[in-house]
Amino acid sequence: MIFDNHNRPITYLRLAVTDRCNLRCFYCMPEAGIRYMPKQQLLTYEEMERLVTVLARLGVSKVRITGGEPFVRSELMSFMHRLAAVDGISDLSITTNGVLTAPHVADMAALGVKSVNLSLDTLDRERFRQITRRDELPAVLRTLDALLAAGIETKINAVVMEGQNTQDIVPLTELTRDRPVDVRFIEEMPFNGEGSHYPVLHWTHRRIVQEIQSFYPDLTKIPDPHYSTSANYRIPGHQGTVGIIAAFSRTFCGTCNRIRMTAQGTLKTCLYDDGVLDVRELMRSGATDTELEAAFLRAFAHRPANGFEAESHRSTVTESMATIGG
Repeated sequence: MIFDNHNRPITYLRLAVTDRCNLRCFYCMPEAGIRYMPKQQLLTYEEMERLVTVLARLGVSKVRITGGEPFVRSELMSFMHRLAAVDGISDLSITTNGVLTAPHVADMAALGVKSVNLSLDTLDRERFRQITRRDELPAVLRTLDALLAAGIETKINAVVMEGQNTQDIVPLTELTRDRPVDVRFIEEMPFNGEGSHYPVLHWTHRRIVQEIQSFYPDLTKIPDPHYSTSANYRIPGHQGTVGIIAAFSRTFCGTCNRIRMTAQGTLKTCLYDDGVLDVRELMRSGATDTELEAAFLRAFAHRPANGFEAESHRSTVTESMATIGG
């Protein structure tokens, strides 16, 4: 196991396989979309497999596939089969918007995909269309049903946006009543390709909890797993659980065990940093695996203590989450 300069273990890689997405979510990118990277500037599957193999030797055991939307990249399932075979990788998971995912659920279950994070900000079809700028809610709900039927651990990620979907907090929470699903509400972050929408974030993790408690006064705090980004709760009688992720307030940085690799091969040791290592350039310039390991270790030895420190070293955040990688 490897540790950063703040004695936090690094065991979890979020690997973006593409910067492309088939939705245009309000909180993720402008309506016109973003300028996508040319294909030759994105990591190949072979390059991704190599860097995962190197990181696994250093102690990374969990890989979550992200995007953009992972399933817009062709041959994704073949690549996931290759990753599952990498020595040391014991947890392969994926984050998806669910639009193209349902046909692949059986294969994911057979492969042993441990969990799926499904992005779903509303159960109202018109609000879904307004938020995502696409009319794809039925496809996402088919994916949700398929995941639960296949027995894959499913987490719904809902970004709470003032003036957009706060009325959906209770309906989404209701999904936990009869389904073994973890519904997680996330503070909105400024990664939409335009900068923050609000001078002050009013819907903080505390307010989200208060909103849920106003409808479910018996909401009960439960223990959080190691390295959890969410504060977790259960409502008596409900099959599923509720989580609150303080992504903007950044209350979980002290136990963060994750790193990110963008689709173009930039290592981010914090969601809020500017990118700390060009892994694509290292690999394409002929670096050996030993040299890659050394470069990773140097980067981990200079990791910011938290997202506020990382953000203080950069200019205004205007990236899209699709570019960052989930």
